Amino acid sequence: MKILISGGSGQLGSDCTLLLSKTHEVITPDEKDLDIGNLEKVLYMVSAVSPDILLNCAAFTNVDACETEKEEAWRVNADGPGNLAKAADKYGSRVVHISTDYVFNGRKEIPEPYAEDDEAEPLSYYGRTKLEGELIVKKITANHLIIRTAWVYGINGHNFLKTMLKVVLKNPGKEIKVVNDQFGSPTWSYSLSQQIRKLIEVNAIGTYHASSEGFCSWYELARYFLEKMGVENNVVPCASKDYPVKAVRPVNSILENRKLKDEGICVMPDWQDGIDGFTVKFGERLLREMRGSD
Repeated sequence: MKILISGGSGQLGSDCTLLLSKTHEVITPDEKDLDIGNLEKVLYMVSAVSPDILLNCAAFTNVDACETEKEEAWRVNADGPGNLAKAADKYGSRVVHISTDYVFNGRKEIPEPYAEDDEAEPLSYYGRTKLEGELIVKKITANHLIIRTAWVYGINGHNFLKTMLKVVLKNPGKEIKVVNDQFGSPTWSYSLSQQIRKLIEVNAIGTYHASSEGFCSWYELARYFLEKMGVENNVVPCASKDYPVKAVRPVNSILENRKLKDEGICVMPDWQDGIDGFTVKFGERLLREMRGSD
């Protein structure tokens, strides 16, 4: 198949490009050539490439910035998927759109997870734009695959694990507070790309959840990761109210990969196994990069 990836240089997009290019023809234009918020550019690119799949890994993911940069967040997270869906519908492609746990309100009791058919009710503007992106895609084309995931990390781009490692290395011995009352499933972008490949190759249609199995708090994630990295730290738990941010986060971001399991196509690992694999593969590189960063 021919697969056109938007956001191909990002955290998930780069892993999808690496993996999918082994068995498919993959095209990854840069953002200036495929700005998903620009319908004219999207139509031109899809017309020129004629892809079988439009894989959207592009998003405005700075949750707090979305609260103030609302116009850009909507352009990328809502209008963008809609533009891809319009192009897919016009030129006979299937659109694969990556969405988020933040479409839910997170008020279920821990550890009850969210399934694909649970009602969406986002708390933040980021979550609202991502939900709107889903709804627009569904409205425009039946030939769609929406994949909700959570707490993604990888070797490229910015993420929680890199931030924690950098802060701890730059402040040896300093007490670092990390929220211990929000729960989710940390998901390695490479594991997610493997699941995306599986879904594409079985011609899946509809909405699926794809996050790591099991769950933890941000604090538990930080401690586990830093231990695997062999980095001494003074990370301590704190409540969300003690770490104020602009955007409201869901307390419960645990997703259930129900449809993947029902269809026998779930390849998502336990979250600890994902961290283990990530640190084995990239641990030394992460230490070099974070020690050398400003």
